[in-house]
Amino acid sequence: MLDLPKPIAAYLAADAGDTDAIKQCFAEDATVRDEGKTHTGRAAIAAWKARTASEYQYTSTPVAARTDSGRHVVTAHVAGNFPGSPVDLDYAFTLENDLIRTLEIG
Repeated sequence: MLDLPKPIAAYLAADAGDTDAIKQCFAEDATVRDEGKTHTGRAAIAAWKARTASEYQYTSTPVAARTDSGRHVVTAHVAGNFPGSPVDLDYAFTLENDLIRTLEIG
């Protein structure tokens, strides 16, 4: 089990399912960058997550974590019904006031 900051652990626990729980992990004006697109604000992040969950069924298993230049980088093994599955992805988080400020997935 990886020792992760609370908002990151909560995000990863809810990743493929609970859009409302995911939204609460983020600051009001947070940004997510995924697949070349940027989603800004809780509403946009919730819409992105709901769209992803409706298009793909997947599991995400964190396998490693490190801190790099103030960012928390979690590597997860992601498998499902999407092109290129399975794949190991890096989730790079920055935190502020115990909430996720930015997330870059790649």
